[in-house]
Amino acid sequence: MRIFSGVQPTGNIHIGNYLGALRQFVELQDEAVPGGRAEPFYCVVDLHAITVPKDPAQLRENNLDVAALYLAVGIDPKKSTVFIQSDVPGHAELAWVLMCNTYTGELSRMTQFKEKSRGNESAPAGLFTYPVLMASDILLYDSDVVPVGHDQKQHIELCRDVAIRVNNRFGDVFVVPEGRFLKEGARVMSLDNPLAKMSKSAENQLSRISLLDDEAKIRKAIMKSTTDSEGSIRYDLENKPGVTNLINIYSALSGLSVEAVERKYEGVGYGAFKNDLAEVAIDALTPIKKRFDEIRPSEELKAVLRDGAERANEIAARTMARVKGYFGLGK
Repeated sequence: MRIFSGVQPTGNIHIGNYLGALRQFVELQDEAVPGGRAEPFYCVVDLHAITVPKDPAQLRENNLDVAALYLAVGIDPKKSTVFIQSDVPGHAELAWVLMCNTYTGELSRMTQFKEKSRGNESAPAGLFTYPVLMASDILLYDSDVVPVGHDQKQHIELCRDVAIRVNNRFGDVFVVPEGRFLKEGARVMSLDNPLAKMSKSAENQLSRISLLDDEAKIRKAIMKSTTDSEGSIRYDLENKPGVTNLINIYSALSGLSVEAVERKYEGVGYGAFKNDLAEVAIDALTPIKKRFDEIRPSEELKAVLRDGAERANEIAARTMARVKGYFGLGK
């Protein structure tokens, strides 16, 4: 079973990204399947990042930061192929072929494009077509499973539709992938607005906890997080979204069930609960930060990305040879 997923290099990854995606990437690399184990491809999707202007030097640093975080959270390059998207030309090459088999009506219905372009008279063409590049990322590796958040469901459906459309015309060109939508329980909301998802781009730095934050920042963000005036620690998504968000984070980082967290803090005030949650978060994130600091400046990181790109290019070349044959491209 081949798995593909990727993360954009848009700055420091927060605990929502970690709990919602990266930690499950680690679990998937050890997943038993008939005949052995899963074969994951985990990519730093830097081509997606340039749909909006980026400082080139900063983008390169971000590429290496995300790759180092992949390894720091436990992704094992002996089990998973880790690489940077732009090191594999097949992503862009296949994207053009797929663009010629995707319709503007399909792309204009993409919710994320509508949100990101709202208020602008015009938007970069790449922002409009990036779901096709995402489909290329997936189909290039004959991916069976794509672990993504629920906000990417529409893009997975488009990928499947395009793959089926091409297969109906030519035969078995592409493996039609299945989306594996990440657990709802891992959905982490903003600390200052629990009705919105935690975001790397939010203006308030205390709205999120990033994997590389120091202890003081983690503690400050949690202690200032939004709760309510009731004073009881119980799970109630509709009436107590702030407290429920903190319970979810505590449960995910500590391994305790939501019910166990509720029992543990029955009759306890918000201050004591937040203080304990800060300790839980610091304990969970300190080993990740320590491993990141070791690997980020190392030759090991460069070697992993070099080997990953070589492996990814081998697979991509085979896929593109097959695609070119069906479409009549080249000699």
